[in-house]
Amino acid sequence: MEKEQGRIRIKDIARQAGVSVGTIDRVLHGRSGVSAESRKKVEEVLKQLDYQPNMYASALASNKKYKFACFIPLHVSGEYWEDVEQGMAQAVSTYSDFNISLETFYYDQYVSGAFQAVGESVMQSLPDAVVLSPTGEDETALFVSQLQRAGIPYIFIDSNIPRLNPLAFYGQHARQSGYFAARILKLLSQESEEIVVFRQINEGHLGSNQQFYREAGFHSYMKEHHPDLKIRELNFYAKQPDENEPLLDHFFASHPNVTCGITFNSKVYIIGEYMEKHRRKDFRLMGYDLLRRNVSCLKNGTVDFIIAQQPTLQGYNSIECLCNHLILKKKVKQYNYMPISLITVDNMDFYIDSHTL
Repeated sequence: MEKEQGRIRIKDIARQAGVSVGTIDRVLHGRSGVSAESRKKVEEVLKQLDYQPNMYASALASNKKYKFACFIPLHVSGEYWEDVEQGMAQAVSTYSDFNISLETFYYDQYVSGAFQAVGESVMQSLPDAVVLSPTGEDETALFVSQLQRAGIPYIFIDSNIPRLNPLAFYGQHARQSGYFAARILKLLSQESEEIVVFRQINEGHLGSNQQFYREAGFHSYMKEHHPDLKIRELNFYAKQPDENEPLLDHFFASHPNVTCGITFNSKVYIIGEYMEKHRRKDFRLMGYDLLRRNVSCLKNGTVDFIIAQQPTLQGYNSIECLCNHLILKKKVKQYNYMPISLITVDNMDFYIDSHTL
């Protein structure tokens, strides 16, 4: 018998194995009702023929429903995570023939214990798979252990913790991104002897792993190449946004020589809008993510560079990955790093156009 995939028929396999067509169907779809002897015969013939079933057609025929859960930080309209959700929604629509659904759960990344509490709701929803943005390593490990015990595959998005062994990860290499950002900021700062890192914190902690590892990469570059550069920090308090302007007023009054800075979260607009309000054109500034308010700051010149990371594509690919793994039984790539794209007012429109799904 020829091994060409298109020429192998179920009835041919049944005849060669000496079993019924129904038995072949049960073996191919992993159903019960087949004796060990018959299953062994069928598997031997399948191996001999190098037979690969059409999983796409099988999935369509099965009518099985798949429930995915998305577990991400709480956010408002216009923020980074809205684009991630948009990508996921587009993927759910694309793969709607496979009867997939998506339920989204939100945790407040600036409230202690919120991740664990919402994680219980995720588990109670009995998902077939989970896409999550990790929080602190210990908290994430506890939640992941529940998924592992339940046999539920999980994907990390935006932030990665490799030792927790996700099915896949979609996002930038955070440390390398911070290292790259340091190189660009130093070019931007020219001969400045001091710069500032703006940080979003709550209860003394950064809001995300991404910020932590980006900062680590940033400091690593500066220590290697510019050890004498003075790096100052200004902390904004996530739950006290009304304090941002007074904090900036005090900082710049105390450090008049600081004319270059960076933030490793998506809220560079806080500083950009401050600069516009105070008509400052002498401050060089970098941040992350093409939020609408960040884009406005790029256009008016109060932000010089933004590092973008394709959140819509991350969201889409995470759902596509679950479909490939659970439904189509395809092998998936574990680590999927987004490009570290440097955006200015000159290339912004082209980037946005090319990454709109």
